[in-house]
Amino acid sequence: MPGIGPRRQSGLLQAFKTPQAALAASFYDVCNVLGGTTHARVWCDAAHAPMSDAVLQTLEWLSAPDHHLLTLADAVYPPRLLDLPDPPSVLFCMGDTRLLSRISLAVVGSRNATPQGIEHAERFSAAVSAAGVGIVSGLAAGIDAAAHRGGLTGPGSTIAVIGTGPERVYPASNRALAHRIAAEGVIVSEFAVGSEPKAGHFPRRNRLIAALGKGCLVVEAAMQSGSLITARQANELGREVFAIPGSIHSPVAKGCHLLIKEGARLTETAEDILQELGWGTATAWPALPETEPAAVPEGEEGMVLTALGYDPVTVDELVVRCGLTADRLCAILLALELQGVVLALPGNRFQRGA
Repeated sequence: MPGIGPRRQSGLLQAFKTPQAALAASFYDVCNVLGGTTHARVWCDAAHAPMSDAVLQTLEWLSAPDHHLLTLADAVYPPRLLDLPDPPSVLFCMGDTRLLSRISLAVVGSRNATPQGIEHAERFSAAVSAAGVGIVSGLAAGIDAAAHRGGLTGPGSTIAVIGTGPERVYPASNRALAHRIAAEGVIVSEFAVGSEPKAGHFPRRNRLIAALGKGCLVVEAAMQSGSLITARQANELGREVFAIPGSIHSPVAKGCHLLIKEGARLTETAEDILQELGWGTATAWPALPETEPAAVPEGEEGMVLTALGYDPVTVDELVVRCGLTADRLCAILLALELQGVVLALPGNRFQRGA
């Protein structure tokens, strides 16, 4: 019903107690609740119309195994969503709905993540999931997908909140991951079957991610990004916000640095999160493996690695730092990349990986 969103649905339920009574209510009574004739007419016309194709399509979707429709009256409706001023009156779910009531951590970040950011998201999520804590994210490319992969490795598993109808996968590149989450975790949407990805859907999705987690970890985020909005929504809901710092030169670290300035917890290990939220001590939960610094090779390779440091650097900058020709420098960088100690980044930039 166009214009009849969660807030108006909630008002109707409060006034008439059940969906059946709300659908059977008179136009006059509905007007009094919705505060005008426009939305009341939409409601009453739909309430008295024959069963629509959309409803039939939804009933067909629900006939499949592990497809669920949750309402506010269901025992497994996630209680943390009730902290929202506009909790969805209906949730479409695929998978294990029991995960929705367990303790979870929201993990969000950039779609255009760096290789290091993707590694951080997956490793942090795996460590938290190993402690029995679920990972909530949005099934987007980049940090979201890495967080889901990490969550699936442990007993905490993962919850994917999507901004489309439950039968769609967006982006399509995450199709295999979505099928795995539906089998081993749970996919959640407040959007009806057949809903396409629209720009306005994703802020609504993000508020559910913020609410479902007891805390929110931001791995990489640019300024003015949706991840920052999600983190601030989590903070407004009383959730603890965590942020992983990065290079002062990296655009996807600036959002995390801003959050830290605003009071988010600077986070270096998964134990920082587990301890802060009272989910155990560093000795009680599996720790992230410590990475020993790789030995710096001798000669020109060692000189290039030293010049690289740990911030992204262009080839032109390295030419100046090392005094090598561009051709010779590119050959050394290729050799180091093949050894796995240097990462090639977009924009003809390179970064030391270990």
